[in-house]
Amino acid sequence: MNIDHLKLFVRLASTNNISVAGRELELSPAVSSAYISKLEACLGVRLVHRTTRKVSLTEEGDAFLPYAEDVLASVEAAYSSVGVGASSPRGILRVTAPASFGRMHLMPALKGFLAEYPDVKLDFRFSDSIVDLIEGGFDIAIRNAELKDSSLIARKLATDRRVICASPAYIEKYGEPTSPKDLKDHLCIHLSQLDQWVFDGPNGRESVKTQSVLRTDSGDVVRDACLDGIGIAINSTWSVFEHLQKGELVEILCDYSLVSDTAIWALYPSSRQLAPKVRAFIDYYAARFADTPCWAVEHSNKTR
Repeated sequence: MNIDHLKLFVRLASTNNISVAGRELELSPAVSSAYISKLEACLGVRLVHRTTRKVSLTEEGDAFLPYAEDVLASVEAAYSSVGVGASSPRGILRVTAPASFGRMHLMPALKGFLAEYPDVKLDFRFSDSIVDLIEGGFDIAIRNAELKDSSLIARKLATDRRVICASPAYIEKYGEPTSPKDLKDHLCIHLSQLDQWVFDGPNGRESVKTQSVLRTDSGDVVRDACLDGIGIAINSTWSVFEHLQKGELVEILCDYSLVSDTAIWALYPSSRQLAPKVRAFIDYYAARFADTPCWAVEHSNKTR
């Protein structure tokens, strides 16, 4: 059984595309297809369903995958035991992340990461929509939402403190709410379906269903509309900390804290074989955010 054939099969299981999997291993589509055919011939079973658009594992392929991962993990451990550089981060790393967070906090540190790991090539996809990590063939997904039950492994990279913000111009025109129930009389900006705002305050927990003047699926649009004085919005401090510091936005309802279990997470598929490039990326950015937790700082800008 050929190790290169196993490597391609394991990568194909993540990407659901023979050509993409082959390209990451520097193989042509023809050679990639031949590798899978040879592996199937060696085992005497079909491992992959093939269509013109994508491929998927057969029942036998699903059963074989964890054993293939174990074999590759054992080979890597054997190489490492004698000092062979099988554990050096290399190859194409596909990462999906929220658009705002990627632009503001992944990109500024990218040059340093590439300098430290010159054999890694990045494929970034920034979108505020939740992208299926497995279906999309991504190695890592950066998320800033509450995590649901999942077969994915999650590592916390940073806090995601959220605050209620308004612009000075909005407050001057409409006044400032002094309690959550006052929000019912204000213009609010919603990120997707987030219209039920829950607070912990002096009188315990309060839940308010707010009315939107604007609803969007873009965190950038929420922030920019808030800056323009269109309405009151929930914003992550990693997105608005500079505007808070400059006084362009004001944190309101400071005696109340939003109830939220959100954080910045790095998610990756559950696997016995964690690729060195995946580990390197997560460790690098976790250290970066720990050293510069600018958005976790409490802001005091109550001057009007």
